[in-house]
Amino acid sequence: MRPSRSRRFVALLAFAACATAQAATVQVTVLARDGQPLADAVVLIEPANATSAPTPAPVQARIDQERMQFAPMLTLVPTGSTLRFTNLDRWEHHVRMLPAAITFSGPGATPTGHELRLAGLAPGQAAPSAEITVREPGAYRLGCHLHGSMRGFVYVTDSPWAARTDADGRITLQGVPEGAARLRIWHGEQLVDEAARSVTLGPVSAFEVGTGIQPRRRR
Repeated sequence: MRPSRSRRFVALLAFAACATAQAATVQVTVLARDGQPLADAVVLIEPANATSAPTPAPVQARIDQERMQFAPMLTLVPTGSTLRFTNLDRWEHHVRMLPAAITFSGPGATPTGHELRLAGLAPGQAAPSAEITVREPGAYRLGCHLHGSMRGFVYVTDSPWAARTDADGRITLQGVPEGAARLRIWHGEQLVDEAARSVTLGPVSAFEVGTGIQPRRRR
């Protein structure tokens, strides 16, 4: 006997509920050493039962050099992404992009650096720009040979469960497999590696994580 439409509909609802229950929504609030929200931190969730995590698609991200600063301070992109550096100042800048000393890129990961030069912005002309494609996961520091106070960071990841904290120190990730997981935090101002936290993810999970990181004020 063929199942009725109502039974098939109930079965589909049950299947959808089961699938939804296995995908968690995770909110993490990261705090600096002084207890204030820590912006521009990378939060990664590593589910224990994620046998084949989907690889995020590459993107194109813009990083400006303006008023002697890199903007944004931190850029988080998937592997294979293109970074477009644009000089909006009237004077020349360099871009020096080197692997950060502290990283949790994964076993065997050895990110390589990049370097380029950008002329100053001339009146009535397009802002000078150049592109770099990042193919190796890891954390990178940005600097300028000519202006030592300029600093910024790029984090390249092949994980779909990575996000950058906002001004409130908060991130939200959707579709993370439920169950046991490790929570990792990286920040450009950290002096030592932050230990991974063991967490258990339910359908909706929220965590507040204190760190020993105290960011310097930007000039």
